[in-house]
Amino acid sequence: MPEQQNVEHKQSWHDDYLKWVCGFANAQGGCIYIGKDDGGKVIGLKDYKKLMDEIPNKIKNLLGITAEVNLLQENKKHFIEIITQPYSVPISLRGRYYYRSGSVKQELTGAALNEFLLKRSGRTWDDIVESRATFADIDKKVFNSYLEKSKEKGRLPDIEGLTIEEIFDKLRLTENGKLKRAAIILFGKDPGRFYPNAFVKIGRFVKDDADLQFQEVEEGCIITLLQNVLSQLNHKFLIRPIEFEGMYRIEKGEYPVPAIREMLLNALIHRNYMGAHTQIRVYDDKINIWNEGILPEGLSLESLRRPHSSRPRNPIIADVCFKGGLIDAWGRGTIKIIDVCKQAELPEPQLIEHDGGFLVTLFKNNLDVEQLVKAGLKSRQLKAVQYVKEKGKITNKEYQEINSIAKPSATRDLSELVTKGIFVNKGKGAGSFYEIIGSIGS
Repeated sequence: MPEQQNVEHKQSWHDDYLKWVCGFANAQGGCIYIGKDDGGKVIGLKDYKKLMDEIPNKIKNLLGITAEVNLLQENKKHFIEIITQPYSVPISLRGRYYYRSGSVKQELTGAALNEFLLKRSGRTWDDIVESRATFADIDKKVFNSYLEKSKEKGRLPDIEGLTIEEIFDKLRLTENGKLKRAAIILFGKDPGRFYPNAFVKIGRFVKDDADLQFQEVEEGCIITLLQNVLSQLNHKFLIRPIEFEGMYRIEKGEYPVPAIREMLLNALIHRNYMGAHTQIRVYDDKINIWNEGILPEGLSLESLRRPHSSRPRNPIIADVCFKGGLIDAWGRGTIKIIDVCKQAELPEPQLIEHDGGFLVTLFKNNLDVEQLVKAGLKSRQLKAVQYVKEKGKITNKEYQEINSIAKPSATRDLSELVTKGIFVNKGKGAGSFYEIIGSIGS
């Protein structure tokens, strides 16, 4: 049996492999075979009797758990099987926590460790009481604005005649009268006083990350950030202006603004607030938003492109946003982004896990180099597209000249560009030339 997500093969035993046992216990469980090579072939163990005594005791004494340790034999060669069951409580090795993610064993530290320990305790980050905060830290004006908008959706429980403290309790934003972290993130006057990285940084770049032109920082609660970031993008970062009315009804601009708004909401609602700040990067041909925190366990990148179960990292924050009409349905944010871009005849957005977080990228059109390479264009075809961008059109003879190729090759290349929906052939005979249609497949 080859190595899999929950199977490891080791030729001999080292105490360092207790980290793998710890990782399996903290994840979905797994099995380690000692005495097998990477391909699963049994190579045998000479000291198997000694190991059968030592391994169970080390697991028990250093990890505080038990594992099933079996002695097996194949072709007269002995090997050991260590089966670890998943544990509902956090398991540590010498004060360090390990976790099996995919086929990789990783040590949990910082924000990732904090989130793991909270999850094991049955809590989420936004559900914890913020002992330093009082209702004096809540922006009443922002909260009243939220209540007005929420009435249009009709999703709030009956709050007629209730005080702000009682409404917060109904929204699960308090516990025994004390504010939770979710309350500060949603309606706090200055969330950064409690959580230093609860802000959004926006940067304008030209071609790559080394070419930063200018940047801005927006601070505040989610409700404030949503409005101010959209306004900042409109007035300073995007070439074509975006028209929008408040936070809820926005018109199409350089990019589909409903997609940008959904990207921003996803980043603010689902981010890990103990990690780095939310980052927006605007380039000449694309815009992306990154937030700290990888996808929840059981949710894949592929599942984001279809209806999927909702697994919010911050369920209280997500629920309050839903009741306030900021999000329409759980589990459909990424689908909405994809659909809106499709309606705008833009390339499909890129959704990836990147640097310990989640990155969503919108592309302005299909004619940037990155998209053309994905479409399978050759280097000389890329050169021709750039030529047409600059000159407005290209002839067969010009194609031959810029690429130093014969007419048959030029004709074939140009025909491919027409088939892919990038070029359109105009004119006849000697006066024939090619122009850009506008987008791949249009």
